[in-house]
Amino acid sequence: MVDAKKELLKDLSDSIVEMDEEKAVKTARVYIEHNYEPYEAIASGLAHGMGRAGKLYEEEEYYIPELLMCSDALYAGMDVVKPHLSKTASEQKYKAVIGVVEGDTHDIGKNLVKIMMETAGFDVVDLGRDVPPIDFVKTAQEIGANIIALSTLMTTTMDGMEQVIKLLPECGLRGKVKVMVGGGPISPNYAKKIGADGYAPDALKAAKLAKLLVQEG
Repeated sequence: MVDAKKELLKDLSDSIVEMDEEKAVKTARVYIEHNYEPYEAIASGLAHGMGRAGKLYEEEEYYIPELLMCSDALYAGMDVVKPHLSKTASEQKYKAVIGVVEGDTHDIGKNLVKIMMETAGFDVVDLGRDVPPIDFVKTAQEIGANIIALSTLMTTTMDGMEQVIKLLPECGLRGKVKVMVGGGPISPNYAKKIGADGYAPDALKAAKLAKLLVQEG
């Protein structure tokens, strides 16, 4: 049984790298029919495959068109798995604002983090891509957010993260909202340098970090 599950997770991962939507959907359905853990289908299957595709992109074996086709397969598989995710029941519903900073339109990683955070029990407001710093802060203020999650894949737009953090005191949110950052060029050192509360290298760790940050208060 363990081998069957491992095989399905491998097939899910492969379906993304192979840009095969049909395979992603078919494999996801078989996985769910076997009553295996849906969360793992994303973390160790679909997201794992997207991570592999991202590496191929970095190595210039894949380009933007291939990456987009990989993400289409990812979302097709996600559509099958997502309804079966059981959201974490908690007495207090935490709220998060997420988005890709201004100047950047790469949102695959951000979308994965959003799904994982929702699974972890967060109400997530997704501002999308190319988001001006002030929009993160204003939205956080409006909804009473506990977390602002910032993403970028470009070194040229990293400064937008620091701008968001600098705007927090002006809106009376200093100390009230935690800021977490992530994306290709971001590191724990950079997060510390700009005053962010945390950094996560992938979607699964981002969801865990978000829970940790809100529990710390």
